Amino acid sequence: MTAGSVVDASGVALALPAPPRRVVSLVPSITELLFTLGLGDAVVGCTVYCTQPPEGVAAKTRIGGEKNPNLDLIRELAPDLVVANVEENVRAHIDTLRGWGIPVYVTYPRTVADGVQLIRDLGRVGGAVERGAEIAGALEAQRAETCARQAGRARARVFCPIWRKPYMTINRDTYIHDVLATCGGENVFAGLPSRYPEVTPADVARARPDVIVLPDEPFRFRRAHLADFAGHPEIPALREGRVHLIDGKLLSWYGPRMAQALAELPVILRGGGPAE
Repeated sequence: MTAGSVVDASGVALALPAPPRRVVSLVPSITELLFTLGLGDAVVGCTVYCTQPPEGVAAKTRIGGEKNPNLDLIRELAPDLVVANVEENVRAHIDTLRGWGIPVYVTYPRTVADGVQLIRDLGRVGGAVERGAEIAGALEAQRAETCARQAGRARARVFCPIWRKPYMTINRDTYIHDVLATCGGENVFAGLPSRYPEVTPADVARARPDVIVLPDEPFRFRRAHLADFAGHPEIPALREGRVHLIDGKLLSWYGPRMAQALAELPVILRGGGPAE
């Protein structure tokens, strides 16, 4: 069986002579996706932040973090494929691995549709074509249904921070933005020039979001952080109790989490209720 050929997000054509038998994942969501594709047995190494599935990653060699992996340890694992991401990993590390002759498949989904296509592509690269097509097909149908349900409805104006001290959020050129848009949200800071702009509580007050979603990653937001906005009770989301503490994986993990996001986020964005 010959592995599929794809051009990755760095523009490099990857054509493996056979499905990889030893894979190192440098991306937590990709690690989970590899297991979902039935490729978990091939994973020999992953980052310290790869937590899913717990029973699957427990026995895997930890190669460090996304930004500071132990490259020598990766080489010792003798992988025939490393999977990385443009934003989460460092280009110099990828170049080093490639310089050692280790194939690296670089990912960079910017939209939900990109995330679906990644599942197909990784299925081809990993020799799990049918499983990849099955998962992607189901997600495509779910995405189409989600978009159809949002048609004609007023969109909820959403503020979604990703960091605190300073507060940082997302503009329209991000995967998180597209997840929110697909699920019926209007990102109040979509038009800012920086992909991850810094904002203040006063900026949030001026943007007047109807909904605030506080994810638990990359920054672990908690109920106590609502105090940061205590000086701005006029924010509609605060006044109406539409602040939600959510699983950050719904916003930023592609793979099997996308189905959960498409099912749960439209309800959160439409409905009210206090912060959890």
